[in-house]
Amino acid sequence: MASQDHHGKEQWASRIGVILAVAGSAVGLGNFLRFPGQAAQNGGGAFMLPYFISLLVLGIPLCWAEWTMGRYGGTRGFNSAPGVFQILWRNPISKYLAAVALLIPLVIYMYYVVIEAWCLGYAFNYLTGKLMLGEDSAAYGAFFDKFVGIEKDGALFATGGSQLLLLLLVTFALNFVLIYRGVTKGIESFCKVAMPLMVVCALCVLARVLTLGTDKVVEGLGAMWNPDPEYLWRWETWLAASGQIFFSLSVGFGIVINYASYLRKSDDVALSGLTSSSMNEFFEVCLGGLITLPAAFIFLGASAKSQGTFGLGFNALPNVFAVMPGGQFFGFLWFFMLFIAAITSSLSMLQPVIAFFEEGLGLKRHASATLLGLISALGCGFVVYFSQGMLALDTFDFWIGTMLIFILAMIQAVIYGWMFGIERGHQELHLGAHIRVPWFVQLMLKYVTPVYLLAVFIGFCFTKGPDYVRVISGGGVPLYSVLFIGTILVFLLLLIRIAGQRWQAEGRFDNID
Repeated sequence: MASQDHHGKEQWASRIGVILAVAGSAVGLGNFLRFPGQAAQNGGGAFMLPYFISLLVLGIPLCWAEWTMGRYGGTRGFNSAPGVFQILWRNPISKYLAAVALLIPLVIYMYYVVIEAWCLGYAFNYLTGKLMLGEDSAAYGAFFDKFVGIEKDGALFATGGSQLLLLLLVTFALNFVLIYRGVTKGIESFCKVAMPLMVVCALCVLARVLTLGTDKVVEGLGAMWNPDPEYLWRWETWLAASGQIFFSLSVGFGIVINYASYLRKSDDVALSGLTSSSMNEFFEVCLGGLITLPAAFIFLGASAKSQGTFGLGFNALPNVFAVMPGGQFFGFLWFFMLFIAAITSSLSMLQPVIAFFEEGLGLKRHASATLLGLISALGCGFVVYFSQGMLALDTFDFWIGTMLIFILAMIQAVIYGWMFGIERGHQELHLGAHIRVPWFVQLMLKYVTPVYLLAVFIGFCFTKGPDYVRVISGGGVPLYSVLFIGTILVFLLLLIRIAGQRWQAEGRFDNID
């Protein structure tokens, strides 16, 4: 594959490059922190049944659908979700539905880059020895609370938070330097180095965990994988499992559609999609599932299972490294690996929006990067300032990282299965394909996947929806966070309207099959 086509449009330079880039967008903090935390809070091994059902019914089929839709739109001149949706479904409303595909990666980036800076900060503090605080569990909790400013809003803007703010600035700048370099020279080149480096770091930590003693290792693995069947009857378990699949595979983010749009018509999307999904599952189940919770349980016992995602990653594991031989080195290695994983994901969150600014508004790379930088910095500052109890971050993560992902997945399933058509989809999927995808996958995408999504979504709304509505109606930071998200959505809808008028004036949709 060439880096540009004959029209000068940017493309991936190699097949392995796009696979590593898509896998990099999927492999992130969700694999090593979110997945073990979700499993621990939702029945351990019992969580894996809805998890694998969601992988087979939702994850892989939707992944193939997104690869297919993205390449189809890309070969017809569009890289952004609004343009691709308009190509797939020739209805004026379709491009506005794609606003969600821009909102999700943009808002997730706003808080994800903050967590990214946490990982860099923890790696640095392990490297300097400041995080070797002995066996006092309370000390690690106190360090985390102070480091992220959890005590009160605006705490990080006091003198004590200067280290994290500096690291956040470095992390933010690194993301934009790489995204400014483009798809091939920035994202692809970085992922070709970052993904193998991540594997090496993860395998080193895994080898250390699995050699901590046979009995302890077995107990730790049991804590992660032994099932509690009661959780199978809870809607939140199924929503959590489905949400984890989306978060993990980057399905329903609007990312894969954008990445696939840089492929040529003859490039294989069937095998590439399956390969990137399988690579992600290796990181999540075989590495994340064997390291995080088992390691914490070995040293902390049953109390490790009560830790949330951040508690497990930033409170429990530092306790583990404190009593582990060579803990300072392995602590640095672990958090450095998390930082690398986070960078590959956050880059993918910026690309769909920057592609829209360039394609829809006609901006050059420097102008689109500047506009995106200002918007994302505003949201990042919102999360950093409203740090008390991490309310802003948690609100963003729930409404965008869980609820809206479900909505976008349903929109994409309907557009693919009912508007674009599974016959065309099946044919498009197999252009240049090295494997055959069974026809029943198309039937699942048209009938099973939307119904499954809708059933879990409605069930959760009836059981837990009133609780979240009460939280918002109480005002304060949760309400401000939802209003902030709404403001960004309205802004994106206005830009999409401008882009649509521009595309019509240019005749971009004329004579397209």
